[in-house]
Amino acid sequence: MKRQTLGKSELSVSTITLGAWAIGGWMWGGSKTKDSVRAIDACLDHGITSIDTAPVYGFGHSESVVGKAVRGKRNRFEILTKCGMRWEEARGEYYFTTNDNNGVQRDIYKYSGKESVIAECEASLRRLGTDYIDLYQVHWPDPTTPVEETMEAFQVLLAQGKIRAAGVSNYSVDQMEAASRVIELSSNQVPYSMVRRDIEEEIVPWCLENHCSILAYSPLQRGLLTGKITPDYPFSPGDSRPDTPHFKINNLIRINQFLDQIKPLAAEKGITLSQLVIAWTLRQPGITVALVGARRGEQVKQNAGAMEVQLSGEEMEMINLKLGELNLDLR
Repeated sequence: MKRQTLGKSELSVSTITLGAWAIGGWMWGGSKTKDSVRAIDACLDHGITSIDTAPVYGFGHSESVVGKAVRGKRNRFEILTKCGMRWEEARGEYYFTTNDNNGVQRDIYKYSGKESVIAECEASLRRLGTDYIDLYQVHWPDPTTPVEETMEAFQVLLAQGKIRAAGVSNYSVDQMEAASRVIELSSNQVPYSMVRRDIEEEIVPWCLENHCSILAYSPLQRGLLTGKITPDYPFSPGDSRPDTPHFKINNLIRINQFLDQIKPLAAEKGITLSQLVIAWTLRQPGITVALVGARRGEQVKQNAGAMEVQLSGEEMEMINLKLGELNLDLR
């Protein structure tokens, strides 16, 4: 597995990193802890040493599962987690209301006040069963708190050795500029896939110019680009995907038609569609890491296999030509 250094930091991570949102169960129709632990164990067998999680993924459940899985071998993993999405009290900007894995209604707020960030870090350290976090990230920008104040909290945590590198997630160029005036910003974690490429306009150029790594999340568009999500797919109760724009029936049909066009290339190479999609993602300018979810060991093995895929310039051109013919309505 290839490794990448994040920004100007000394932290290196595996180019394919395990995204642990689905492990939290929340918004994915549940998860089984035993399967999740096995999936994390399988990561080391295939060179994936980095895990990206967050407190809000299952309201602490994902972090706890990660902590359980890395116990006794913490030094073999890089743990990436986040702060800034609170559900215990009404502070910051209201984001949305949802049910947790037990059906309890939760109001979620974007809040990144200095003392709150420091307290969140302590809570994450406890759930993860570790005394340091490799990459700490603001999950979403909080419009009620100056970016500079949030970054002051990161300064404190860096000085204390509780985090090794500072990153953000879902930040705009202006917000990254503000953060960079306070700390050395190592990364920005943003959504990016074949069918969601808006970051190419402003964020990618800024990150390239400022040596800030991009961690691309949802490169498989929450499973849609695997080719397994058909119009009659049986989503589990609590799965939020059917309510998102890419999963609307007309978009789903068009995306599957596109996938049918590139399936022969995957078959020719003896790889899965997922591996082809991940390989394409990692060939894009500015993309440092692909965050790919997995809830079972076999999925981990398949994801890791994408690193072995070689795509020629002509093959990339063919894929991009087909992508250019997609006409999605993402309103």
